[in-house]
Amino acid sequence: VQLQASGGGLVQAGGSLRLSCAASGRTLSSLLMGWFRQTPGKEREFVVHINWSGGSTYYADSVKGRFTVSRDNAKNTVYLHMNSLKSEDTAVYYCAARPQGGLRSRPYEYDYWGQGTQVTVSS
Repeated sequence: VQLQASGGGLVQAGGSLRLSCAASGRTLSSLLMGWFRQTPGKEREFVVHINWSGGSTYYADSVKGRFTVSRDNAKNTVYLHMNSLKSEDTAVYYCAARPQGGLRSRPYEYDYWGQGTQVTVSS
């Protein structure tokens, strides 16, 4: 599975961005998809994951109510809609995938990773 994340950029605090993660090499519908983020010197942090149907999601408390994850299995793409962005959301955002499972919030639980896309929120 190859994952390609895109959509990052520079945005002012309070603004919005939408990240995309396009998958190839395997149908997305059989995979649990996750988003993580990382800042220099810190461990990779869980943001959200979404199951194959999109009916089950799990958000980190830090983004709950501001971020929304969705997926379009026909397009083999997962989206992360980020609203009310804060300076502390600044990070490189990664999408990740693994075979279906329950709650998976640790980076080592994911088998496939995209290259990351930079999100910078200016205050």
